[in-house]
Amino acid sequence: MRILVSNDDGVFSPGLHALADAVAGFATEVIVVAPEADRSGASNSLTLDRPLYVRPSVRPHTHFVNGTPTDCVHVAVTGFLDWRPDLVVSGINKGQNLAEDTLYSGTVAAAMEGFLLGIPAIAFSLSAHNFSRLDTATHVVQRVISGVVHAPPSKHYLLNVNIPSVPLGELQGYEVTRLGRRHEAQPVIRTHSPRGEPMYWVGPPGEIRDATPGTDFHAIAQNRVSITPLRVDLGSASEMDSLAQWLQRLP
Repeated sequence: MRILVSNDDGVFSPGLHALADAVAGFATEVIVVAPEADRSGASNSLTLDRPLYVRPSVRPHTHFVNGTPTDCVHVAVTGFLDWRPDLVVSGINKGQNLAEDTLYSGTVAAAMEGFLLGIPAIAFSLSAHNFSRLDTATHVVQRVISGVVHAPPSKHYLLNVNIPSVPLGELQGYEVTRLGRRHEAQPVIRTHSPRGEPMYWVGPPGEIRDATPGTDFHAIAQNRVSITPLRVDLGSASEMDSLAQWLQRLP
């Protein structure tokens, strides 16, 4: 197996290095291609207004790109590598990616780009905004990777794995989950620059609306690893009939 590793926290993230080390035992080749700086929240954006460069980092088999997480995987798979990865893994992210977070997450986007290019992919995130429980996270990574190597869950999969930031002995197991839901995001925070110009900081995400059993929110709250299968089809088949009727009523 050949594995491509990326993230959104940047090439110097401890979580990225831990992920690369954790999957190394399952692969004949591991290559890291990550953003040169923190690109959290970049979602699935591609850089189209300037060229991208892939440069070697200080760690062996590690490169950085002056772009987004999606750029990293896209460039690596479609031009930089002279071999095709069998698996794309992204993370280990500093902070959870649950519910609507997945739409904005660069960590999930890096994995999703691999999936869109026809490669199975997994995004890994640690629930706390620090790396104090990387040992727990790497244990989970190795167990999940072992599972997909020896018995893949399907031919083509995209998994979002969130790991409670607790000591390994406090993990309460693994659970397949659906995405929870948040309320709408908080308003932007308005302030002023030293020159008196209005500035806006994006506000915090909305409060949790759906954390019922079966959701990723609920699993993390119970100290269980949340494994959510994702899809990229945004179409709503259930709305097609009603929309067709609406279309017929147009003047």
